[in-house]
Amino acid sequence: MATILQFDFPYPGPWGADGAKALKDLADSIAAEPGLIWKAWTENEAEGIAGGIYYFKDEPSALAYKDMHAARLASFGIKDIRAKVFDINEGLSEITRFKNA
Repeated sequence: MATILQFDFPYPGPWGADGAKALKDLADSIAAEPGLIWKAWTENEAEGIAGGIYYFKDEPSALAYKDMHAARLASFGIKDIRAKVFDINEGLSEITRFKNA
């Protein structure tokens, strides 16, 4: 079953276009992860929080990525990492225009 993974954590920046340039190699690496369908990068500069919403083809892929990415973030010195895994209610999500890729 398709699975959503949510990460958020304290982040000092860079933000926006500067962040896109600085994190391009990381984005390329994430795009190649097994089972990943898409990722939306999230940021809230006013609150100093960043993260992402990930859509995986199945729960095992999401869980494997969750463990690996939490360790990678910790290796960058990031603390207070929050990660949550969610099943998708496809019936309701279809009504609200969710597209299952």
